[in-house]
Amino acid sequence: MRIDSHQHFWKLSRGDYSWMKPEMKVLYRDYMPQDLEPSLKRHKIDKTVLVQAAPTVAETDFLLEIAETYDFVAGVVGWLDFESEDFQSLFERYRRNRKFIGIRPMLEELADDDWILRPQVLEPLQLIAEADFPFDFLVKPRHLSYVAKALEAVPGLRAVIDHIAKPEIMARKFEPWKSMIRELAQHKNLYCKLSGMVTEARHDSWKPEDLRPYIEHVVECFGPDRVMYGSDWPVCLLAGSYDQVIGVLESILNLRLDRASLEAIYGGNAAHFYKLKF
Repeated sequence: MRIDSHQHFWKLSRGDYSWMKPEMKVLYRDYMPQDLEPSLKRHKIDKTVLVQAAPTVAETDFLLEIAETYDFVAGVVGWLDFESEDFQSLFERYRRNRKFIGIRPMLEELADDDWILRPQVLEPLQLIAEADFPFDFLVKPRHLSYVAKALEAVPGLRAVIDHIAKPEIMARKFEPWKSMIRELAQHKNLYCKLSGMVTEARHDSWKPEDLRPYIEHVVECFGPDRVMYGSDWPVCLLAGSYDQVIGVLESILNLRLDRASLEAIYGGNAAHFYKLKF
């Protein structure tokens, strides 16, 4: 089973994608399942994890409808309001939907970098941990110290870092990202997605060698059992096609790792982390 652990769909008319601007020409259009299916078939991707791209419950509902319609969508990482007084009942209601498999606040978009440490946020985070429910960290390197503190405060949290925390690949900058990734990888419930890297490199001229040291560091720190492939399609189109995104990862990993490790990265780890049942 080959799984893309991170992709998006959106419809502009829904109107809640606050981060998306008209100048993002390649992204500023609808992207729906029929647009992605040819790439999935070409690379023998059996299932995907569909991740929210807007901080609204309406977005979660929109994605869940898609997941019920298209069999290749294994489940949805949705958004719920952590600061709502009704979070617990809302969380319990959505958990009853078999396609609701994870939750993600858009931390990188928030004004306060330490938002995750607010008492009114840590409380629902504890509920999520007690339910052993998957949680996605959408962060940049400046957030990683707060991620570490959140994991210390809620040690049982089953979590994954999206897009290897978006290091400054274009600037070839490694620290403090490199040291923080090594430290965070000591948390055995924490995983990392090999996704979203080409958009952190120079969009029009990146090369596989620009990504190699970042990919190799993540695999070294987390091991092949706690990293997973994600395309970040269609956001990746800012810098490369689906073919290029999966191709660069294969060119770096396929000669380095054994078959069992590759099967884990390209599907097994996502299935385990998100508790996918087929």
